[in-house]
Amino acid sequence: MSVQCETTASRAAGAEMPFFEKYLSLWVALCIVVGILLGQFLPGFFESLGAMEVASVNIPIAVLIWLMILPMLLKIDFHSLMEVRQHWKGVGVTLFINWGVKPFSMALLAWIFIRNLFADWLPADQLDSYIAGLILLAAAPCTAMVFVWSGLSNGHPGFTLSQVALNDLIMVFAFAPIVALLLGISSIHVPWATLFLSVVLYIVLPVIVATLWRQWLMRDEDGQDRLKRVLGRMHPLSLSALLITLVLLFGFQGSQIITKPVIILLLAIPILIQVYFNSGLAYLLNKKFGVAHCVAAPSALIGASNFFELAVAAAISIFGLQSGAALATVVGVLVEVPVMLSVVRIVNRSKPWYEAGL
Repeated sequence: MSVQCETTASRAAGAEMPFFEKYLSLWVALCIVVGILLGQFLPGFFESLGAMEVASVNIPIAVLIWLMILPMLLKIDFHSLMEVRQHWKGVGVTLFINWGVKPFSMALLAWIFIRNLFADWLPADQLDSYIAGLILLAAAPCTAMVFVWSGLSNGHPGFTLSQVALNDLIMVFAFAPIVALLLGISSIHVPWATLFLSVVLYIVLPVIVATLWRQWLMRDEDGQDRLKRVLGRMHPLSLSALLITLVLLFGFQGSQIITKPVIILLLAIPILIQVYFNSGLAYLLNKKFGVAHCVAAPSALIGASNFFELAVAAAISIFGLQSGAALATVVGVLVEVPVMLSVVRIVNRSKPWYEAGL
């Protein structure tokens, strides 16, 4: 083990997953039940919420998404980009997976499973929308939960922070073109104006606001404590916004799920395959290039996880609250925690094998 990894491991010793994140899949499952029930008993309420739009943007959902995204972006210090040079091999592998492999592998898997293998078990009028949702899910690298996965795998905090900051910066410019390219390849109409609006509304503006807010909070020597207090106050709001968003989405999707409950399982299969494929590829490439395990582990995890908050927001903006795209992105939330925890266990248990060849 390198000195770098020994230091990281000692700092991360006893790392434990926060209670809410640990049981996220349970909360999502409860939101599915609550949302479906409310959608059946209060259809008028959900119709009214769905009608609250300005320029194809649902206002209640937009507010909830901002409450989810801002606390995550506040954690990002873009000055940490200076550390990219120290971990350039791990950064290079992760960038290759995030932007050169993951969106395209998901598009291929979606075509194989949704368009072909599972087509007879899914609503025919939603096939394109499901594919679009899976593409949106894979086109945005994870921002917030990555810090949890990195801590659980004794990942190097400097690498994780610099990688997330770099991904966020790239996302501002690359998300829309990649999504448009893959939607076009999949023969899905690209609503350019709505896609551009989604990028501005859910990436560009939140990054600007969070960066300026963070700078103001960190204006003096008490900045770190001030930032910690603000994040502590916003955390419950962020979690509540996530749960409310899921209830609303399943309220709109309830009739589809009741008539075809197997939809969620079928949508989860390509998501599971792409997570294990991309994390495994990133892990093996880091080993080939001689990268320390405390960098390779978070690299594999960042390469596999998704920024599902952005995917949900974009899916709703582009395709609507009742679309298959919105449902597909929510399935990503449902499987996120158990799948990523399994990846954490794999990279932790395989550490002796990984370091044996370094």
